[in-house]
Amino acid sequence: MTYTQLAIFGVVCAIILDLFITERQLLRRRVFWTSYGIILLFQLLTNWWLTSRNIVMYHPDAIIGIRIASAPVEDLLFGFALVLGTLTSWIRLGVSDKQH
Repeated sequence: MTYTQLAIFGVVCAIILDLFITERQLLRRRVFWTSYGIILLFQLLTNWWLTSRNIVMYHPDAIIGIRIASAPVEDLLFGFALVLGTLTSWIRLGVSDKQH
């Protein structure tokens, strides 16, 4: 699988986990999108730093070629899947409920 295919697969899995498996419905909450916006800003800064200095490089055949802040758009997809999947799992496991 290419990096693009894996990134899309990750997003689809995270959405299914949130909406159908755990039924946490984070994607329908404003607080999720606000939090994600903050995380996205730092992800873009980090991706820019790593890719513009060739610390992290991608084979052109593995990505679609669209770049944002010097990093492939696939990085944003993976980041989204990671954040959504982690928060959904955290809430499902009751970690946030036990702290209140």
